[in-house]
Amino acid sequence: MAEALVRAERRGPAAVLTLDSPANRNALSAALLEQLHAALREAMDDPATRAVVLTGAGPVFCSGADLKEQRTGVRPVVNLPEILTLILEGSKPVVARVNGAARAGGLGLIAACDLTVGLTTATFGFSEVRIGVAPAIIAVPVLRRMDPRAARELFLTGEPFDGERAREAGLLDRAVPEDRLDATVDELVAQLALGAPEAVAATKQLLRDLPGPDLAADFGRMAALSAERFGSDEAREGIAALLEKRRPAWAQPD
Repeated sequence: MAEALVRAERRGPAAVLTLDSPANRNALSAALLEQLHAALREAMDDPATRAVVLTGAGPVFCSGADLKEQRTGVRPVVNLPEILTLILEGSKPVVARVNGAARAGGLGLIAACDLTVGLTTATFGFSEVRIGVAPAIIAVPVLRRMDPRAARELFLTGEPFDGERAREAGLLDRAVPEDRLDATVDELVAQLALGAPEAVAATKQLLRDLPGPDLAADFGRMAALSAERFGSDEAREGIAALLEKRRPAWAQPD
């Protein structure tokens, strides 16, 4: 039986996925990537899951690619782009709980998440240039999230930076002390669980799609989406709940 490198647990309305490979600093080995992909798919397909929380075990969030494994020529069954695409395009919002240091590919995981919370004391670094490679794959989500000027400097220098700089650069939405990490993540999950599941999925997609290249086309697509949502069962329930001063069905306590 394969060693479990990704732990999946239920925490209220969230599925918490923990990278649990402390021996190599939660590096993205072939086995870990495959298990993470499977765990993400299961969480995305679970109607009871309202949000996914991604975190790491021990003092490190994720150290990036497993460089020892890369030297052996191991070809992973699941590649990092598949993981990042699933996080970006999956119907459930994903919250990064950055519990410690992150490097290289670990920053790609963070950047792909919808909401990101990390420790002010955590250290980050696009260390690729310092070992002779480039932050190529992770640039796809990172450059969608970070301030481009900050990304340019940090990509080119490989300089380590802390949680506060990560927040200023846009990699983290919130930088918090250790004693506020879990509470902040739980607060965000609780807020996400108040939204109607289909509406949250539609909103996540429009955040990816806009702005498009053409203003009129953007308005046309969004007018169609607005009409579709106002005609949905969720909208009928949500509006009725508002008028009747009660919680909608999807926001009922567990």
